Amino acid sequence: MRLSSKLKWMGAVAALAALTVPALAQTDSAGGQVSFQKQQQLTPQQQIVEADAQISRMEQASGNVRRQLEAARAARDVVKTLCLNDKLSQIDVATRSAKDRRQSLQLAIGRSDNELGNHEFTILTVLRQRTEQLTAEANQCIGEEATLIGESKITTTVDPTLPPDDDTNWQAPDPNVVINPPSCTSCSD
Repeated sequence: MRLSSKLKWMGAVAALAALTVPALAQTDSAGGQVSFQKQQQLTPQQQIVEADAQISRMEQASGNVRRQLEAARAARDVVKTLCLNDKLSQIDVATRSAKDRRQSLQLAIGRSDNELGNHEFTILTVLRQRTEQLTAEANQCIGEEATLIGESKITTTVDPTLPPDDDTNWQAPDPNVVINPPSCTSCSD
């Protein structure tokens, strides 16, 4: 590895460390904790029921976006179709991941591993929140603007109350007169 490449990497690591250290030193009135909404402590069985409800909501969101995508395809709206297809793909990935996490939650509960169960349930909740965000973004997808194809027609209307133009006294400038541009005052000769 060349010396200049090593120096660049060391500089990047040093810059990252310099940005991270002040962030670690900052505390707030909550004792240095990030203020998230406190998650309710659910029993393992309640977590399973809530996980199923979250997956159900994610599947409903997927169905709604899928219907929007079908409508955009029927309207042959390429821009909106691409946008909705991207959002739907991300929602489907989150839903599949949530289903995997639900299975992991079930296994953790079967082994009486509450810590792992809480971890899996938290990830499942984050995936549901991501799905809600993607659904909101899908609702913001904008399609192509309607374009008019054909000949344009321009109509001009002149206000009859305006006085007529008097162009009789106008004279064209003499084409032989040359006016020098102003000299540069900041230039030194």
